Amino acid sequence: MNFISSFLCSWKTPKIEGLKKGNIPQHIGIIMDGNGRWAAKRRLPRIMGHKAGVEALRQIIKTSVKIGVRHLTVFAFSSENWDRPKNEVDFLMGLFVNSLNRELASLNKNGVRIRVIGDRDPSPRKVRNSFSNAEKKTEHNQKLVLNIAFNYGARQEIIYAVQNICKNAQKKDLDIEALDESLFSSYLYTKHSPDPDLIIRTSGEYRISNFLLWQCAYAEFYFTRTLWPDFSAKHFLRAISAYQKRNRRFGKV
Repeated sequence: MNFISSFLCSWKTPKIEGLKKGNIPQHIGIIMDGNGRWAAKRRLPRIMGHKAGVEALRQIIKTSVKIGVRHLTVFAFSSENWDRPKNEVDFLMGLFVNSLNRELASLNKNGVRIRVIGDRDPSPRKVRNSFSNAEKKTEHNQKLVLNIAFNYGARQEIIYAVQNICKNAQKKDLDIEALDESLFSSYLYTKHSPDPDLIIRTSGEYRISNFLLWQCAYAEFYFTRTLWPDFSAKHFLRAISAYQKRNRRFGKV
């Protein structure tokens, strides 16, 4: 069995029980936190935690496809992460390229569309090329949109939107009096996805860390102490089950 065949076999769907099929969150955001601590607990280099995190993400993607999540946004690399040690940043750049190249065939086969959100310009050319290739090859897929937040920061995103709104207003391409929440959202990186219904953060931290600040206005939050590399399909389904027990009123009675 070659590598691709072997990998496709790993997409066997997980056992799913107890979820209400009519109440699956259509957009889930995940702050994938805890790779470094996972490695430290095992006296391993931090980079091993990042490698293990890729395996966890694979499980979450295939579970999302199975249960009908339509949009999944994962915080892969923040605009602040460039300040980490150079060897770790270099490893992460290589990990992005290798992981996408290795798993693109199976993602494509299983209907996953890849979009990269954030400012990719500062990244190495091989990373930008890998992102562009993945987006191009999966652009017609419709089962799941996978938004990879890379060199992403929500404040940066909002400033970027305001700058473009101002430019368009100056060129008379936009009537500033017509600006509302819907129009503003169309200037964000996530303009092709609805606002998230559920945001998950792993590792026991209780903060959003500059992730989807505008979009998360009415999202439900789920925090877990589980470190990201240990976050399995079972944990993911547990988060969705908790979401289904909540009463979303959107400011109404």
